[in-house]
Amino acid sequence: MKKLLKFMILTTLLLSFTLIGCSKLSKENYDKIKVGMDYQQVIEIIGEPDKCDAAVGTKSCMWGSETKNISIKFVVDKVILPSMKGL
Repeated sequence: MKKLLKFMILTTLLLSFTLIGCSKLSKENYDKIKVGMDYQQVIEIIGEPDKCDAAVGTKSCMWGSETKNISIKFVVDKVILPSMKGL
């Protein structure tokens, strides 16, 4: 009985930590993004974007949905305009 209880508690804790750690879409991570940062540095912080549009040396990328997101405009793969919504 004690083994089962320990197993259930451990499983619950692991699932909780996993769910908490899944989303990189947070105000804390947004605050880490700075103008001039490389595209690859942004990917290391918040992961791959959900969508990007690119044209002649510029790129606009969005992480998340229309209601909760981080959007960043890049010029020559450098952050020029980060913004967030709903975080």
